[in-house]
Amino acid sequence: MYRTGDLVCRLEDGRLQFLGRTDHQVKVRGYRIELGEIESRIATHPGVIETVVTAREDRADDVRLVAYVRTRSGSLDEDVLRSELQDSLPEYMVPAHFVVLEAFPLTPNAKIDRKALPAPDAAVRETAQSAFVAPESDMQKSVADAYQRILGLSQVGQNDNFFNLGGHSLLAVQLHRDLKASVAPNLTITDIFRFPTVGGLAGHLTDGGRADDRLGEVASRAAKRRAALSARRQALSGNRG
Repeated sequence: MYRTGDLVCRLEDGRLQFLGRTDHQVKVRGYRIELGEIESRIATHPGVIETVVTAREDRADDVRLVAYVRTRSGSLDEDVLRSELQDSLPEYMVPAHFVVLEAFPLTPNAKIDRKALPAPDAAVRETAQSAFVAPESDMQKSVADAYQRILGLSQVGQNDNFFNLGGHSLLAVQLHRDLKASVAPNLTITDIFRFPTVGGLAGHLTDGGRADDRLGEVASRAAKRRAALSARRQALSGNRG
């Protein structure tokens, strides 16, 4: 607006709503995104005092949106906030990580120092460490290992959600390819979205495998019965002749 670099929109009543800065535009997965628009959405969530959204490339060729928030209670129900954002924003604009901070780092000019914000992976694991449940079955371990490879994490537990750990649709395709080639040849991409936790996906794959085995056994027995019945009919037909 007036070449200030501010990005605004005009409301129906004529007022102008500040959305952010044009110099805070980023490109993620081929989409150009205005970070201020995401920040304004998050700011409407009850309990949020302040928020900053950044695009981080902590791994080569993997740019992720990270939302840093200050809340009145010092905690955040990430699932609720993520669901609200999914209802109002495209999937590629929903942050991969939400990090709660007591205070934002500041520059000497008292502005938020975006470069000093902590890496999300460590913060996510630190807050979730108390709830960590190690994978137990072989399938859980295989799924957890795949999550770690795709997401670049050192530790993933039974209850960890692929998308809450930073996964998105493109990474889900990589995960699908990885698991399909190793332990789950019948895995579909839809399964990953339906069962995003390690335990949930492993349970689905394990149960699905048993179900396939049972179906195979039933089909085999049915085929044998049909063959035996056909042989008896042929024998009866021959006797009549």
